Amino acid sequence: MIEAWLCWLTPIFGALLTPILAKIDHKVRDYGAVVFSLIAAIFASRLLPVAIEGITIWERYSWMPIPGAPIFVGVLVDPLSVIMANVVSWISFLIMLYSLEYMHGEPGLTRYWFLMNFFIGNMLLLVLSDNLLQMFFGWEGVGLCSYGLIGFWYRDEKKYWVGTYPDEYPPSHAGMKAFITTRMGDVGMLVAMLAIYSYSGTFSIPELQSNPVWALTLLESGLLTPILLLMLLGPIGKSAQFPLHEWLPEAMAGPTSVSALIHAATMVKAGVYLIARMAIIVASLIPVIGFEEFHTFFLAVAWIGGFTAFLAATQAVVARELKKVLAYSTISQIGYMMLALGAAGLAADIVEGLSAGIFHLVSHAIFKASLFLASGAVLHVCETKYMDEMGGLRKYMPVTFISMFIAALSLSGVPPLLGFWSKEAVLKVCFKTGDLALFMLSAVTAAITFFYSLRMISITFLYPKSKHLEELEVEGLHLHEVSPIMWVPYGLLAVSTLILGIFGWLVEGFFHESLSHLVAVVHHLEAVVEPHEATITPSIASMLASIAALIVGGLPGYWLYVARRADPRLIVEGSSILKTIWSFLWNRWYINKVYYILFVDLPIVLARIMNRWIEVGFFNGIQYGLSWFTFRLAILTNRLVEVSFFNGIQYGVAELIARLCRASRLLQTGSLNINMYQVSIILVLILIMLLIFMGVW
Repeated sequence: MIEAWLCWLTPIFGALLTPILAKIDHKVRDYGAVVFSLIAAIFASRLLPVAIEGITIWERYSWMPIPGAPIFVGVLVDPLSVIMANVVSWISFLIMLYSLEYMHGEPGLTRYWFLMNFFIGNMLLLVLSDNLLQMFFGWEGVGLCSYGLIGFWYRDEKKYWVGTYPDEYPPSHAGMKAFITTRMGDVGMLVAMLAIYSYSGTFSIPELQSNPVWALTLLESGLLTPILLLMLLGPIGKSAQFPLHEWLPEAMAGPTSVSALIHAATMVKAGVYLIARMAIIVASLIPVIGFEEFHTFFLAVAWIGGFTAFLAATQAVVARELKKVLAYSTISQIGYMMLALGAAGLAADIVEGLSAGIFHLVSHAIFKASLFLASGAVLHVCETKYMDEMGGLRKYMPVTFISMFIAALSLSGVPPLLGFWSKEAVLKVCFKTGDLALFMLSAVTAAITFFYSLRMISITFLYPKSKHLEELEVEGLHLHEVSPIMWVPYGLLAVSTLILGIFGWLVEGFFHESLSHLVAVVHHLEAVVEPHEATITPSIASMLASIAALIVGGLPGYWLYVARRADPRLIVEGSSILKTIWSFLWNRWYINKVYYILFVDLPIVLARIMNRWIEVGFFNGIQYGLSWFTFRLAILTNRLVEVSFFNGIQYGVAELIARLCRASRLLQTGSLNINMYQVSIILVLILIMLLIFMGVW
């Protein structure tokens, strides 16, 4: 299927052409980069009949003909990969279009367009690959691009730093933090992939799904659960889940268009996609192996996702930076997706959990892209990243306000927006698991989400104009709406979440129907997983939980921030308990500080200790000791050998020669005749000796 190949090859080819196009003209480079992303989106759209009809197309070619375990390169076109490819490509295209104006005039744009298209291409490679090895190339490709894009402003000018003193970080630091943190998870994932290959002889996803022998062999060795948990480490790092979640807030150091691409369309969704793909593989193995062997894996996915969703949501409540609120929101919503996918294996109907997770992924991609792009417009106009330095923007940026307001309500799960349906689907499958704690945790997180969304919108748009903006106006800044090329993408996304939300039950049904074709085992699950007995249906329970969450989160949010009946700062400062909680949340549960102590500060201290006691104290001590010993030995050798022996010989020979000379002088009488006699006698003696030696005489 040529469209699937061209879908991921086109943006990569466009990235490689970017430096050449830059030599022609900067406009050719800029618009060319956008066109390549559009072409990729068009190719992705041509794959949609596969998702609608629920069919699977698998195409591959020989790559490494290893005897007994050949490796292929190929594409897997099925409902899951097609849905992901369309989400990635179309939202990426809108972000690229937005970048034309947002990044206009920035230095290093050739690098920017190259990395953006390469990012898109690698993400499409990841979701369309038919095997784990090829997928891993795309997986590492998006990680490399994220490093370059997060640290795009690598000169580390102060205005591009992220965070608040003393926890401020420059872009280069943020990029390196993202790269290293995600690599930690990738190591475990790579080990798991190689272990699966060694037991199965293949990286192919369809072959792993159709042939359970490898899983049975791992099970007999007691390695099945450990391998699955190692595989989980990759998505935990890439999708910023606890405990490898701390890189994402600092990723806000990059351009807002990059943040939108990472959060809405590419990198953080990669982990969710891999878990979904693993869930499909595992589902095909359950009739042969049994559900109990996979219970630990699904339980880990669900609880890591649920806890991360709650953890990040609480941090968003106190965040001061606009993009930081959205960053914590992304971590939280990715947690929701993980929660749904974990619940897929814990509930009686695995398809419902799978479709809920992917449905929320698509829903989140739409409203989160709108939120990030709109926030970029706000930052572009206000020249500040702090919400408390904004305010009053509803009057000056009406399109941005309406777009961001709709997207924030969708994030909060307010009906009839698309986010309401996807979040309710997650709550429904959580209720089906029978784990009340998991269900309550997801409902509480939904309430917190509505609270911080109202806080974000109110402080940014509804509060009185800040002193910062008034000072900028005095200096000549005119607050205004951004150009259409910027607001059309996020406005279109906001309208999409509204229109799709009106027909939300149909959209949910589409995901359920399409993905059910990938899980042929769905009817077998009822035999191995008995649903819990409930007094109310899951649909009613999820609906009640959604309404309760909106009330619990919405009332205090409206009272404090929209109506402004009380000052939140005074309330916090007036209570020691609230002040402690606020400090705890502001410091990110102290997790980031602990990580820096353990993995940055402590290694530096240990390095200094090692330098002082081992490098300087021991090795340098040995070097200096050897130098001292050699020096002393040289002095002793000079005294005993050079002076006493060799100099003694030299002086002795000289003295001997001098004495011989003095003795020979005694033979000199001063008479010429006597001297001639002496010379003649000596010559005669020499002649006689020569004749004797020659045998003549």
